Amino acid sequence: MPELDVLTLGNAIVDVIAHTDDGFLVSEKLHKGSMNLIDEARAEYLYGKMGQAAIISGGSGANTAVGAASLGVCAGFIGKVRDDELGRIYRHDMNATGVSFETAYAAPDGPATARSFILVTPDGERTMNTFLGACQNLTPDDIDEATVAGAEITYLEGYLWDPPQAKEAFRKAVDIAHGAGNRVALTLSDSFCVDRYRTEFLDLARTGALDILFANIHELKALYQTADEDSAVAALREEGHPDRPFLAIVTRSERGSLVVTREGTRAVDAFPVETIVDLTGAGDLFAGGFLAGLTRGLDHVACARLGAMAAAEVISHIGARPQRSLKEMAQEHGLLA
Repeated sequence: MPELDVLTLGNAIVDVIAHTDDGFLVSEKLHKGSMNLIDEARAEYLYGKMGQAAIISGGSGANTAVGAASLGVCAGFIGKVRDDELGRIYRHDMNATGVSFETAYAAPDGPATARSFILVTPDGERTMNTFLGACQNLTPDDIDEATVAGAEITYLEGYLWDPPQAKEAFRKAVDIAHGAGNRVALTLSDSFCVDRYRTEFLDLARTGALDILFANIHELKALYQTADEDSAVAALREEGHPDRPFLAIVTRSERGSLVVTREGTRAVDAFPVETIVDLTGAGDLFAGGFLAGLTRGLDHVACARLGAMAAAEVISHIGARPQRSLKEMAQEHGLLA
């Protein structure tokens, strides 16, 4: 792999997306807007109960890499799929977007390539039910030192903190990136993920393992166990290792985002959207846009505007990958030269 602007590590997941209503979520005891880990039997059951579905390559960190690549930066992805039909489709889809994806296939006798069953209600909210499958086989051996050392920013998804071997791969990547003088970013991924690993995520920030943190406002409140937004943001401003700069970005849906540093907090408006179709991937694409701007040397507010634009594009259609060139869109709106 060549030297990269952005390298993401995450769960390589094929998204199976279908429209539904709130009644279905209630009948299946699903918490709206959450991500639930399920086994293969539950995956087969939900697939049988879902309506007509679209099958699209996804995964949070992978979506972020695709968004960054669409904005013209050099992006790579590390994640695990099996050499099965969905795994081969996934590898093809990643490389077709311009994202370098060279991670070796998982063992043929292991679990199948992961898939996430995403139920989209009429308000565009998505409820995810994820069978991790081969994702859980990501190990420290899959972390290539030269690749990580050659990436300006290494971005990690919080979902990756679940499988123990993937967690060790995460830690290895952090050590390599910082050893090379590069930055590490983390997305908290999901409020329920935060509930499971609150102490560990805070420890990553406070020990200097993280330089950049992405969260939506619900995840941030969960992190500090408060219902008060101002209190959560105030606590966030105090985070990070005292000897390292620390940057946090908090997304707030239609209220835009907050760029948070020890020096202050800047509010950035959301990008206008005519019709919200599917919120899947909004946070992922926001992060891709922000990181693309950061590696281009843009200031934090300009990066947040680029992220907002990328998120607006992806929520205007089904699926978590952009359907047009984000670089061209950014140029049309004066966000990139």
